[in-house]
Amino acid sequence: MRASLLGLLVAVVAPAQWLDYPTPGVPRLANGKPNLAARAPRMPDGKPDLSGLWDADKEGGTGVSFTGAQLPPLFSNIGAALKDGLPLTPRGRDLLNARLAENSKDSPDSKCLPLGILWLHSHLSPRKILQLPGLVVILYERFTQFRQIFTDGRPLPLDPEPSFFGYSSGKWEGDTLVVQSVGFREDSWADAGGSPLTASGKVTERFRRPNYGRLEIEITVDDPKAYTAPWSVKVNQRIMLDSELLEFICVENDKNRSHLVGK
Repeated sequence: MRASLLGLLVAVVAPAQWLDYPTPGVPRLANGKPNLAARAPRMPDGKPDLSGLWDADKEGGTGVSFTGAQLPPLFSNIGAALKDGLPLTPRGRDLLNARLAENSKDSPDSKCLPLGILWLHSHLSPRKILQLPGLVVILYERFTQFRQIFTDGRPLPLDPEPSFFGYSSGKWEGDTLVVQSVGFREDSWADAGGSPLTASGKVTERFRRPNYGRLEIEITVDDPKAYTAPWSVKVNQRIMLDSELLEFICVENDKNRSHLVGK
């Protein structure tokens, strides 16, 4: 059984469905155990294959847990690893403080809304990457959502309609997939604590799979409305074997929203 985070305070345990079916093609050691340090698989064009079912790496957790589930370090504060914290502008600081003062009652997670690409990198729910010619698709178990990263050479839109996930275009630089995204909503949250991301933000992600069992993502955020300078963090994800995505619909029989209060 696997616990998926519902809102910020409630965990939902999903019944087993294909959670013990063997993952095909797993490299194995002489004793039959998975060899997670084996070479990353490659596509027919020679590029690393990022495909797989991935989970946020919980190493170095914050010490905060929901029903025993340890949170990744950046879940509550995406700038936790930065020496001086996030370089917030006065506007960005006011927005963050306002969210904290309201006990995060307007968090998209508590309203069953999409979280956006930054927060989802450290979210507890799994995600599946499908790498296809000209396209990388990320399927999120959380609320059964998806993200498209186009690798067919198309440019980013010049005047995009703001969206929760933005618009993403990527290209390969050696064995690293470099993805740039724009077109976010003005009220986006970068983490559970309410760190802002505005419509002026541009996010660059560098995806690298150093071995079979590990995915590294370096994230750079350039958002002059919310931050005085660009900043970068790194998140890690680990492969999930013998498991599968489950349907997770947040709004069905939701009885929590009426209990959310601010000040």
